[in-house]
Amino acid sequence: MDIKKYKESILYLIFGGLTFLVNMITYVLFTRVVKADVLVSNCIAWIAAVLFAYITNKFFVFKSKETDFKYILKEFRAFVGCRLFSGIVELGIIFVMATLMGINDLFVKIVTNIVVIVLNFIFSKLIIFKKEIQV
Repeated sequence: MDIKKYKESILYLIFGGLTFLVNMITYVLFTRVVKADVLVSNCIAWIAAVLFAYITNKFFVFKSKETDFKYILKEFRAFVGCRLFSGIVELGIIFVMATLMGINDLFVKIVTNIVVIVLNFIFSKLIIFKKEIQV
């Protein structure tokens, strides 16, 4: 197996796993310790995860070398825009399954993260961390 061929995907899975941990730890902290609402906690966890993911994806996964401030703002805007879409999908699934259907919120959060990780990889690979940002 040629590891170089799959390096980007492997790194995405590693940092995606770490982003998942940031997301889950923040979510559990706010739902269980702070006793915040499930949807509010999810939004806070989403913000923490997006910031962590942008930094790790930019520098370690997709190795975006651009350092021009205007370019970084454009790249970050595209990143947040795509993550906003997957975040809304996640919020919708949590609302329906945990709030309306009464399914355990931690179970739902874990399941939705699988969907979100796949969506985010596609967005990052095809839209955000290309040589030319399509914004």
